[in-house]
Amino acid sequence: MQPFTATVIEIIQGIPDGKVMTYGQIAGLAGSPRAARQVVRILHSMSDKYHLPWHRVINSLGETAIKNDEMNALQQLFLQSEGIEISADNRINLELYQYHPERF
Repeated sequence: MQPFTATVIEIIQGIPDGKVMTYGQIAGLAGSPRAARQVVRILHSMSDKYHLPWHRVINSLGETAIKNDEMNALQQLFLQSEGIEISADNRINLELYQYHPERF
């Protein structure tokens, strides 16, 4: 496993209930600020194997960005079950819910 991939997995595993991080934020903390798409790839291919809380990763606009309607609805349901409010225009207040880990 590449060091970037291992770090991304560790960061995502550390996102606590009721908080979110953005793809770009995770990429930057893992050492490659322009690798947000790699974070998407890691989430897609490794969420089950590493029990990643994939639903806590959103885009930089504060939106759930999964294209599949069913999975997007599931992501929103999971986030709401953790107390995260999602506005009518599908946005999450990053000032309120974004997680900023002290380490990395």
